[in-house]
Amino acid sequence: MFARSAAHKLASARQFSSSAARHTNVTVLGAGGGIGQPLSLLLKLDPHVKKLNLYDIRGAPGVAADVSHIDTASEVKGFEADKLEDALDGAEVIVVPAGVPRKMTRDDLFSTNASVVRDLATAAARVAPKAHLCIITNPVNSMVPIASRVYEKAGVYDPKRIFGVSMLDVVRASRFLAAIVGADPVNTPVTVVGGHSGETIVPLFSQTPASKGVTGEVYKKLVHRVQFGGDEVVQAKAGAGSATLSMAYAGARFANALFRGIAGEKGVIVPSYVRSPLFEKEGIEFFASRIELGPNGAEKIHPLGQLTAEEEEYLKACKDGLKKNIQKGFAFLE
Repeated sequence: MFARSAAHKLASARQFSSSAARHTNVTVLGAGGGIGQPLSLLLKLDPHVKKLNLYDIRGAPGVAADVSHIDTASEVKGFEADKLEDALDGAEVIVVPAGVPRKMTRDDLFSTNASVVRDLATAAARVAPKAHLCIITNPVNSMVPIASRVYEKAGVYDPKRIFGVSMLDVVRASRFLAAIVGADPVNTPVTVVGGHSGETIVPLFSQTPASKGVTGEVYKKLVHRVQFGGDEVVQAKAGAGSATLSMAYAGARFANALFRGIAGEKGVIVPSYVRSPLFEKEGIEFFASRIELGPNGAEKIHPLGQLTAEEEEYLKACKDGLKKNIQKGFAFLE
């Protein structure tokens, strides 16, 4: 009774809402890890998921067997390390939390995760080139350029269908702001732009009415906490782990928004790190901002809107960092 009740609550909540009746085939690459397991659980609860393929170099069949017992309609199957192409066959959405977990900084895992994303993107471009690719693997600022270049070299690149999942920054910004002003996070949505690491994360609190009284040092500390919230979790776990559960939740929220857009729901707008024209003339080809999702993916990229002088300063630092991150990703494939 509890499992059914919990599933129904998740299915009907704002974070995992249901709309049109279209159902989607989803593949999770890295389903056996700290993010992959809870993410697979949440995707099993999503009413838009028809088929859920779980892949990892180890443990995916066990995760699949476990998750498959949950009493929702989607079918679940696990795949061993040598069955990557089978796991990708028929995928419409591919979610990638694969890679080594973060320790203290995102740079310390670049080389390993860059190789992982390159190889997975190569297989996805070959087997399911039209699938929507959602990258969680850190550092996202560099991984999305890597995957995009892989698709480009394969001749199947569609920038509307490759996403860097930056939703955790949005989740944190809403939660942290709500705690300060004494509100429900549901009523304090915050747009977060830029990238998905440190100073590249720019929360636009000025566009959230609830933040009107948050100024001075309180404001600066709030921005810093959003930018470096990942460090807070790593330190709390004494270097033995990172933000896995909150990231899984954020990944599932973004996936649900994408499912709804694919199903034809109008007005599905969320921040995501994608190929963007907003600052392309400044050498920044990828940028997180509010994007409108539809059957073809990122169908519209919204402008940032009016920023405060403080947000302009944060944006400047963001762009400097992003340019380096993007070039680092491209350089890996040269």
